[in-house]
Parts: sequence; C-alpha cells; structure tokens
Amino acid sequence: MDPFAAGLRACASDPSRSRGRRHAEPPAPGRNDFQRDRDRIVHSTAFRRLVYKTQVFLNHEGDLFRTRLTHSLEVAQLARAIARRLGLHEDLCEAIALAHDLGHTPFGHAGQDALDACLREAAPGSGGFEHNLQSLRVVDALEQRYAGFDGLNLSFETREGILKHCSRRHAAELERIEPGGVGRRFIDGTRPGLEAQVCNLADEIAYNTHDVDDGVRAGLLQADQLLGLPLFARHHAQALHEHPGLAGRRLLYETLRRMLSAQVHDLVACSEQLLQRHDPADADAARRAPPLIAFSEPCAGELGELKRFLRRALYRHPRVVATTDGGRRVIRELFHAYLAEPGRMPDEHARREPRPEAVADYIAGMTDRFALREHARLYGPAFSAALQRQLDTD
Repeated sequence: MDPFAAGLRACASDPSRSRGRRHAEPPAPGRNDFQRDRDRIVHSTAFRRLVYKTQVFLNHEGDLFRTRLTHSLEVAQLARAIARRLGLHEDLCEAIALAHDLGHTPFGHAGQDALDACLREAAPGSGGFEHNLQSLRVVDALEQRYAGFDGLNLSFETREGILKHCSRRHAAELERIEPGGVGRRFIDGTRPGLEAQVCNLADEIAYNTHDVDDGVRAGLLQADQLLGLPLFARHHAQALHEHPGLAGRRLLYETLRRMLSAQVHDLVACSEQLLQRHDPADADAARRAPPLIAFSEPCAGELGELKRFLRRALYRHPRVVATTDGGRRVIRELFHAYLAEPGRMPDEHARREPRPEAVADYIAGMTDRFALREHARLYGPAFSAALQRQLDTD
C-alpha cells in the first residue's frame, strides 16, 4: 500500500487508481507508479541535458545563474511542500515538476520562437513547435532506454501534468492517436489533476522569484526598480525592520525568501478554501470543477505586476535581447542546414520522415553549448567564434 495514501484527500491522485501506462507493465516492487515515473525521468538523457539549457541567461554566462535543471529542482521542492500541506500526492508533483521543461530548446524562449517559425515555414501543416508538447514527445517517444517501448512509458497522471499547454490543433491530433487521453481536456474544457495544477503555480513562484535574483546578480535589475513593486517593497521593509542594518546580497536573499514564502502560504490558504467549498469526491471530480489551486486575488494582482515588470526590465533588456538574438540565429541556421542535408544529423534523425519534424526534434534536444559547437562545425569556427563573442559581450 502506498504510504502516502492515508494522508491524502479523497480528490488527490492515487497511484493505485492510476489510469495506467500506454504499455502495460507489472508493478515495481517497493515503489508506487508515481515514484517509478520520477525515477525514470531523473535517469533520462533529456533530464541530464537540462543542466546546459538556458533559463534566462545563457549557460556559459556564469556558473551561478539558474539553468533549466536548477529551475526544475526548485519547482519540484515547492510543489512537494505545497502538496504536503494540501493532502495531495507529493511523488506525482515531483515527477511532473522534474519533467515539465524536458522539451525546451536551447537558448530559452528565443530558441523556441525561432524553431517554431522555422517549422511553420518548412511544414505549414505541422502547427509549429510547442515546448510543452515537445516535453510530452520526449517522454512518450524520443527517449530510447527500454527494450519494449519508445519513451519512458509514464503514467497518465504524470503525462497529463507535463502537457501544461496545448493548441487545439495539436490536442485534436493527440485525441486521434489516444482517444480520451491527455489531449482531451483541451477539447472539452476540463482541468488536469490537482497535482498538475500545483506544479503550474509552483513553476510561477519559482521563476518569478529566481529571475529577480539572477537579474540583480547580472547587474540588469537595480534596487530602486524593485522597490517600486509593492510585493518586493513590503518584504524588503519587513526584513529591515527585523534586521536593522542588513544590506547587500543578504538583504536581497532575505527579501526574496519572504516573498517566496508569502506566495506559498497564500496559495495554500486560498486553495484550501476552494477545496473545502467545492469538496470534489475524487480526482476526476476535481478535473470537472473550476480551478481549485489558485492564489488569492490580491496576491495574483501583485504577481501579475511582478511578471509585467520582469518582462519589461529583464526579459527585454538590451543585453538579454542581444544574446537571445544570437541564439535565434544559431537555431535558424542549424535548422536550414539539417533540412537541406539531413545526413549531417545522426542516422536515427536523418532517416526519419517528415524531415522538418525530425530536424526540430534533433535541435530541441540540444544543449546551448552543443548547439554552438554544431554551428561551428557546420559554418566554420571563425564565423561561430564571432557569434560566440557577441553572445559573451553584448
């Protein structure tokens, strides 16, 4: 019996009642299905690559900036803590959190946008590139570790949580392949399980907080800018009130720690009220209910203001834009090179059809530094060295 089951809400996901895997497997001794999913994710090739994939700042810009791997670990920690307080399944939250970014391209969102544009141009009927859908493709098909099936053969509940967003077009295609599967909710307007809802908001808490930290570390965000945000200013004042004379990075860390804790406490309190009000009888009833994991309106408003600030002051900062523009160029030029000469890719990708999707899968799986090395191999070291200097100095 799952040791967590005794403390779970009736509406929590229960591995003993899982909707199962695409390929039937006997139970794993000593592990529930969600723990097994987590272990498979951690041992996957795609998970290891996250350490060299951009979050906001390119991986080579500094050892202390977040990467996709450290971000995923922070989301997993937050999601487990929130799930524990709400009586939801911690192992499922951890599995979803660790896998939610597996489909991200090199060079962050700029790389994703470039790959989407390339794929739409080369294959107009493809619907483009979506990183959440790519994360699902990684665990369903692209990982090649097991003799009996492609992918990791994860449980339905973990796969459902990984697919955070999906266009209606791609959802219809998923529904055609897997009727009643993970694409259905994007068609019928229902929600994912509660653990997936927790991970969605734990992801927001993590990146809103750590992007402020990384922005200050990079010298792109200043204290006077941050003090214009009520959420930051309030916790900054509290930290100084309790610790007069606190300054520098220690003051920043104390402020961000308080901000993060306040968001978690608000999310737990608001979600507890929603769960008590709607009282879903089981996990499927929770999927049919309104969103049950949510921030309070005041907290959501402050977080919206913080996100708008980060978009304006950090993500669109000239230094960030300059480096991400370089990343876009690398992605575009790699895509066109492989599309024209697929033999430049490894055999398992070169032989696949349709070719544009095979090229997109190969590029999406690259790390930042591997993409730069490939670009140097294909376009010459002098050309790529100039591009590397642009990435390093702009």
